Amino acid sequence: MRILSAIACFFLLIGNPSVAQESAITWQVSSKRLSDKSYELTFRASNPQQWEIYHPSSDFDGITAGSLQLPDSTIRIVSGLYTDDQGTSISSQLFPGKQYTVFTNDLTLSAQIEFQGTVPRTMEIGLVYTYGKNEAFFPGETAQLSVELEGGSSNSTQIKIEGLTSSPVNSCGGEVSAEEKSSMLTIFLLGLLGGLFALLTPCVFPMVPLTVSYFTKHSNDKKSGRRLAILYGLFIFLIYVSFSIPFHLAGNVDPTIYNEISTNVYLNVAFFLIFLFFAISFFGYYEITLPGGLANSTNARQGSGIIGVFFMALTLAIVSFSCTGPILGTLLVGTATEGAWPLTAGLAGFGVALGLPFGLFALFPQWLNSLPKSGSWLNTVKVVLGFIELALALKFLSNADLVSHWSIIKREIFFGVWVLIFLGLFIYLMGWIRFPHDNPNEKIGKPRKLLALVVLLFTLYISPGVTNSRMANISLVSGFPPPLCYSIYSNPVNCEEPLKDYAAAVEKARKENKPILIDFTGWACVNCRKMEENVWTKPEVQKLMADYILVSLYVDDKKVLPVDQQFSYATEAGANVLVKTVGDKWSLFQTENFNATSQPWYVALSPDEQLLTDPVGYVPDSKAYAAWLQCGLDAFKSVKK
Repeated sequence: MRILSAIACFFLLIGNPSVAQESAITWQVSSKRLSDKSYELTFRASNPQQWEIYHPSSDFDGITAGSLQLPDSTIRIVSGLYTDDQGTSISSQLFPGKQYTVFTNDLTLSAQIEFQGTVPRTMEIGLVYTYGKNEAFFPGETAQLSVELEGGSSNSTQIKIEGLTSSPVNSCGGEVSAEEKSSMLTIFLLGLLGGLFALLTPCVFPMVPLTVSYFTKHSNDKKSGRRLAILYGLFIFLIYVSFSIPFHLAGNVDPTIYNEISTNVYLNVAFFLIFLFFAISFFGYYEITLPGGLANSTNARQGSGIIGVFFMALTLAIVSFSCTGPILGTLLVGTATEGAWPLTAGLAGFGVALGLPFGLFALFPQWLNSLPKSGSWLNTVKVVLGFIELALALKFLSNADLVSHWSIIKREIFFGVWVLIFLGLFIYLMGWIRFPHDNPNEKIGKPRKLLALVVLLFTLYISPGVTNSRMANISLVSGFPPPLCYSIYSNPVNCEEPLKDYAAAVEKARKENKPILIDFTGWACVNCRKMEENVWTKPEVQKLMADYILVSLYVDDKKVLPVDQQFSYATEAGANVLVKTVGDKWSLFQTENFNATSQPWYVALSPDEQLLTDPVGYVPDSKAYAAWLQCGLDAFKSVKK
């Protein structure tokens, strides 16, 4: 949980850069052209509070005090940061025995760079510097600066579509927005399913009869005991729902934070490692627990009345963390990428599944007699969840691979690993392998063998995913594996690559006199894959899409643009956005023109860039999506007339 809390704090810092300390030193930069592709950069610091700025060559046990962050690896640093200013020598309290040169007044630093490719007219550059005073020490501060380069070519690009209005030719598409509610319901049901799994773990299941019996037998009357038990279940529900509050606050700061969560390479790799950690815990090799003092402090606050019941519920949430934590972490990570309200819906489902049984058994105590007894089957549930955690972990490593174009977890590799994971689960359920908490003398019953058969059938079902055949489009798990075109095969049979550049799409649309279908998508977008593999493949949809010029714009593509294509853009909201990657460009294009941040997001335009219909998002119903496409074509026909 500490790990998840740290990650949540990191999300807030991403969404709200003002949380970081604002530097008391301000920098300005200018350039001097030395030759066609060589420039001298001059950085001038304003230091009114007389902070001690360390010489850029200062070494702090292997860490250099100052450096340049260039936007393109093709730019060569001919001469690193240097200065002709005279500084003062000081001894550092943090690094005893070492002398450092510092500057307490305004400072000028210089550097020389050389371009290998096209020189841009303006360039964003990062100046890393270190400063401090007395016990204060701020290493690695970065000033993001924009510098004009004499003789450079313009690196501006079209972001705003001129003449685009919010009024489409045909007003259609709004009726399919109800799918958003359906998606929220699906997330709630997934949370409910996760809560039911958590309920069946050794940390929670035995607590149900014990807690209900406590309330019904230790209260002044049965009616009061039942009321407290119901309140206990309600508090469990509210505690889990409250976990989504930080995400609502973060979203208010920056609505694009959820896309950053889902596509950030470092976060996805971290989630992959965390899920591996969870899986091994479920296998029984160690327990994940919160600090014992936390449970003791909440337990000490228990007493009679409503406050006491609340702390009893909080204690349950803490002491059961070794079982519920991995499931809850899966829900947090998997759903937070879709926004705060979907996350709340998922946590609500989780809380209902855990809290409702306490209320129901309090109202109908005779049902307690029908509960199965605790036993080895509870550990089997944990191990099964461990295998599921392994399968989910691969999804996050795949996300990092996709957005960074590492080409490691191709679609067939993903399916191959999944086949091995679920084959291992089948072998476990058959009793052919054991884990630390399994009873070596346990006999495998019919229910477990039946579950093993289901797992085996699922494994056989996904096995064609490793082949280059029509059967490789496994619709049941669409959204989890990489896209159909991200393949180890040179000519994957299920792949039709669309255009990926808007300007090229407009040019082609005008040449062929066809409308444009913009697909705002993402490499890590689950619903985008579902649309591509389950909806676009339907004959009625394929036929209509053939009449469009399709362009897929990946808003999470981390590929760095060439330096001459990077630029700063002043948004309508007054913010200054640095466009450095392909994803930055198309994400900004979507928000500025269509006031939307979610994916998938579909827009139909005429060749002269006139909005034909209301844009739509995730539409899993192929008939509804086909009707929307037809509406766009009808609008285009009326425009042509």
